[in-house]
Amino acid sequence: MQLYAHSPTQRTRQLAADAGMLAWLVLWVLVARIVHGAVLVLAEPGRAVEDLGRSVAGSMESAAGAAEDVPVVGDELAAPFDALSDAGGSVSGAGQATQDAVGTLATVLAVVLVVLPVGWLLLRWLPWRLRWAREASAARSLLSGTPDLHVLAARALATAPLPRLAALPPGTGAAWQAGDPAAVRALAGLELARLGLRLPD
Repeated sequence: MQLYAHSPTQRTRQLAADAGMLAWLVLWVLVARIVHGAVLVLAEPGRAVEDLGRSVAGSMESAAGAAEDVPVVGDELAAPFDALSDAGGSVSGAGQATQDAVGTLATVLAVVLVVLPVGWLLLRWLPWRLRWAREASAARSLLSGTPDLHVLAARALATAPLPRLAALPPGTGAAWQAGDPAAVRALAGLELARLGLRLPD
Protein backbone atom coordinates (compact mmCIF):
# COMPACT_ATOMS: atom_id res chain seq x y z
CA MET A 1 0.00 0.00 0.00
CA GLN A 2 1.25 3.46 -0.95
CA LEU A 3 1.57 5.55 2.23
CA TYR A 4 3.31 8.73 1.07
CA ALA A 5 3.30 10.80 -2.11
CA HIS A 6 6.28 11.14 -4.45
CA SER A 7 5.80 14.91 -4.57
CA PRO A 8 7.99 16.54 -1.88
CA THR A 9 5.33 19.14 -1.08
CA GLN A 10 2.52 16.64 -0.64
CA ARG A 11 4.77 14.17 1.18
CA THR A 12 5.82 16.94 3.60
CA ARG A 13 2.16 17.78 4.21
CA GLN A 14 1.37 14.12 4.89
CA LEU A 15 4.34 13.71 7.22
CA ALA A 16 3.39 16.89 9.06
CA ALA A 17 -0.19 15.64 9.47
CA ASP A 18 1.03 12.26 10.76
CA ALA A 19 3.50 13.91 13.15
CA GLY A 20 0.77 16.29 14.31
CA MET A 21 -1.54 13.36 15.01
CA LEU A 22 1.17 11.62 17.02
CA ALA A 23 2.02 14.82 18.94
CA TRP A 24 -1.70 15.34 19.69
CA LEU A 25 -1.92 11.81 21.07
CA VAL A 26 1.21 12.23 23.22
CA LEU A 27 -0.02 15.61 24.50
CA TRP A 28 -3.34 14.25 25.70
CA VAL A 29 -1.75 11.14 27.21
CA LEU A 30 0.53 13.44 29.24
CA VAL A 31 -2.42 15.63 30.25
CA ALA A 32 -4.38 12.52 31.26
CA ARG A 33 -1.47 11.28 33.38
CA ILE A 34 -1.20 14.63 35.15
CA VAL A 35 -4.94 14.74 35.84
CA HIS A 36 -4.90 11.10 36.99
CA GLY A 37 -2.13 11.87 39.49
CA ALA A 38 -3.86 15.04 40.69
CA VAL A 39 -7.16 13.26 41.29
CA LEU A 40 -5.43 10.41 43.14
CA VAL A 41 -4.23 13.00 45.69
CA LEU A 42 -7.87 13.17 46.79
CA ALA A 43 -7.54 9.55 47.96
CA GLU A 44 -5.09 10.53 50.73
CA PRO A 45 -7.83 11.39 53.29
CA GLY A 46 -9.46 8.02 52.55
CA ARG A 47 -6.11 6.31 53.13
CA ALA A 48 -5.73 8.16 56.45
CA VAL A 49 -9.26 7.16 57.51
CA GLU A 50 -8.54 3.54 56.57
CA ASP A 51 -5.31 3.54 58.60
CA LEU A 52 -7.07 5.15 61.57
CA GLY A 53 -9.93 2.65 61.44
CA ARG A 54 -7.52 -0.26 61.19
CA SER A 55 -5.48 1.08 64.13
CA VAL A 56 -8.59 1.60 66.29
CA ALA A 57 -9.92 -1.85 65.39
CA GLY A 58 -6.60 -3.48 66.26
CA SER A 59 -6.31 -1.62 69.58
CA MET A 60 -9.88 -2.38 70.59
CA GLU A 61 -9.46 -6.03 69.64
CA SER A 62 -6.39 -6.24 71.89
CA ALA A 63 -8.28 -4.49 74.69
CA ALA A 64 -11.21 -6.88 74.29
CA GLY A 65 -8.82 -9.83 74.49
CA ALA A 66 -7.35 -8.45 77.69
CA ALA A 67 -10.81 -7.74 79.16
CA GLU A 68 -11.96 -11.30 78.46
CA ASP A 69 -9.20 -12.57 80.75
CA VAL A 70 -10.83 -10.84 83.75
CA PRO A 71 -12.59 -13.51 85.86
CA VAL A 72 -16.41 -13.55 86.04
CA VAL A 73 -17.10 -10.23 84.26
CA GLY A 74 -14.63 -10.67 81.36
CA ASP A 75 -17.29 -11.13 78.69
CA GLU A 76 -19.24 -8.07 79.83
CA LEU A 77 -16.07 -5.96 79.91
CA ALA A 78 -14.98 -7.15 76.47
CA ALA A 79 -18.34 -6.36 74.79
CA PRO A 80 -17.81 -2.55 74.45
CA PHE A 81 -14.29 -3.11 73.11
CA ASP A 82 -15.62 -5.60 70.57
CA ALA A 83 -18.21 -3.04 69.46
CA LEU A 84 -15.51 -0.37 69.11
CA SER A 85 -13.35 -2.83 67.14
CA ASP A 86 -16.26 -3.45 64.74
CA ALA A 87 -16.79 0.31 64.41
CA GLY A 88 -13.08 0.71 63.61
CA GLY A 89 -13.44 -1.96 60.93
CA SER A 90 -16.40 -0.07 59.44
CA VAL A 91 -14.39 3.16 59.41
CA SER A 92 -11.52 1.34 57.72
CA GLY A 93 -13.90 -0.04 55.09
CA ALA A 94 -15.31 3.43 54.44
CA GLY A 95 -11.78 4.75 53.92
CA GLN A 96 -11.05 1.95 51.46
CA ALA A 97 -14.32 2.61 49.61
CA THR A 98 -13.37 6.28 49.30
CA GLN A 99 -9.99 5.33 47.83
CA ASP A 100 -11.65 2.97 45.35
CA ALA A 101 -14.12 5.66 44.25
CA VAL A 102 -11.34 8.22 43.78
CA GLY A 103 -9.24 5.68 41.86
CA THR A 104 -12.18 4.90 39.56
CA LEU A 105 -12.84 8.61 39.01
CA ALA A 106 -9.17 9.22 38.18
CA THR A 107 -9.11 6.38 35.67
CA VAL A 108 -12.37 7.43 33.99
CA LEU A 109 -11.20 11.04 33.70
CA ALA A 110 -7.85 9.95 32.24
CA VAL A 111 -9.53 7.71 29.65
CA VAL A 112 -12.04 10.42 28.67
CA LEU A 113 -9.24 12.99 28.35
CA VAL A 114 -7.47 10.73 25.85
CA VAL A 115 -10.42 9.23 23.97
CA LEU A 116 -12.43 12.39 23.25
CA PRO A 117 -9.80 14.75 21.79
CA VAL A 118 -7.75 12.02 20.12
CA GLY A 119 -10.87 10.35 18.74
CA TRP A 120 -12.13 13.71 17.42
CA LEU A 121 -8.92 14.31 15.47
CA LEU A 122 -8.60 10.66 14.45
CA LEU A 123 -12.04 10.80 12.80
CA ARG A 124 -10.73 13.60 10.58
CA TRP A 125 -7.18 12.38 9.98
CA LEU A 126 -7.75 8.67 9.37
CA PRO A 127 -10.36 8.89 6.57
CA TRP A 128 -8.21 11.44 4.75
CA ARG A 129 -5.08 9.24 4.98
CA LEU A 130 -6.95 6.04 4.08
CA ARG A 131 -8.71 7.67 1.13
CA TRP A 132 -5.39 8.93 -0.25
CA ALA A 133 -3.68 5.56 0.29
CA ARG A 134 -6.56 3.74 -1.45
CA GLU A 135 -6.55 6.13 -4.42
CA ALA A 136 -2.74 6.14 -4.70
CA SER A 137 -2.62 2.34 -4.58
CA ALA A 138 -5.30 2.14 -7.28
CA ALA A 139 -3.36 4.61 -9.44
CA ARG A 140 -0.17 2.58 -8.99
CA SER A 141 -2.00 -0.59 -10.05
CA LEU A 142 -3.12 1.24 -13.22
CA LEU A 143 0.52 2.14 -13.87
CA SER A 144 1.95 -1.34 -13.25
CA GLY A 145 2.72 -3.57 -16.20
CA THR A 146 1.34 -1.82 -19.26
CA PRO A 147 0.21 1.58 -17.90
CA ASP A 148 -3.45 2.38 -18.54
CA LEU A 149 -3.11 6.14 -18.84
CA HIS A 150 -6.49 6.52 -20.58
CA VAL A 151 -8.36 5.78 -17.33
CA LEU A 152 -6.29 8.36 -15.44
CA ALA A 153 -6.82 10.88 -18.25
CA ALA A 154 -10.59 10.33 -18.16
CA ARG A 155 -10.56 10.74 -14.38
CA ALA A 156 -8.68 14.02 -14.72
CA LEU A 157 -11.20 15.32 -17.28
CA ALA A 158 -14.07 14.40 -14.96
CA THR A 159 -12.72 15.65 -11.63
CA ALA A 160 -9.80 18.06 -12.10
CA PRO A 161 -10.45 21.71 -11.20
CA LEU A 162 -11.21 23.85 -14.25
CA PRO A 163 -8.21 26.17 -13.70
CA ARG A 164 -5.89 23.14 -13.90
CA LEU A 165 -7.59 21.94 -17.09
CA ALA A 166 -7.49 25.44 -18.59
CA ALA A 167 -3.72 25.56 -17.97
CA LEU A 168 -3.21 22.62 -20.37
CA PRO A 169 -2.32 23.36 -24.01
CA PRO A 170 -5.32 24.37 -26.15
CA GLY A 171 -7.05 21.44 -27.82
CA THR A 172 -5.94 18.88 -25.21
CA GLY A 173 -9.49 17.56 -24.80
CA ALA A 174 -10.00 17.05 -28.52
CA ALA A 175 -6.54 15.52 -28.84
CA TRP A 176 -7.33 13.11 -25.97
CA GLN A 177 -10.58 12.15 -27.67
CA ALA A 178 -8.62 11.45 -30.86
CA GLY A 179 -6.22 9.22 -28.88
CA ASP A 180 -3.19 11.53 -29.04
CA PRO A 181 -0.58 10.00 -26.66
CA ALA A 182 0.76 13.43 -25.61
CA ALA A 183 -2.71 14.61 -24.58
CA VAL A 184 -3.36 11.34 -22.73
CA ARG A 185 -0.07 11.72 -20.83
CA ALA A 186 -0.80 15.36 -20.01
CA LEU A 187 -4.21 14.52 -18.55
CA ALA A 188 -2.95 11.42 -16.74
CA GLY A 189 -0.12 13.51 -15.31
CA LEU A 190 -2.69 15.98 -14.01
CA GLU A 191 -4.51 13.25 -12.12
CA LEU A 192 -1.29 11.75 -10.76
CA ALA A 193 -0.10 15.23 -9.71
CA ARG A 194 -3.28 15.55 -7.62
CA LEU A 195 -2.19 12.44 -5.74
CA GLY A 196 1.44 13.55 -5.61
CA LEU A 197 2.59 10.64 -7.79
CA ARG A 198 5.02 10.68 -10.71
CA LEU A 199 4.05 9.86 -14.27
CA PRO A 200 6.24 6.96 -15.48
CA ASP A 201 8.58 7.59 -18.40
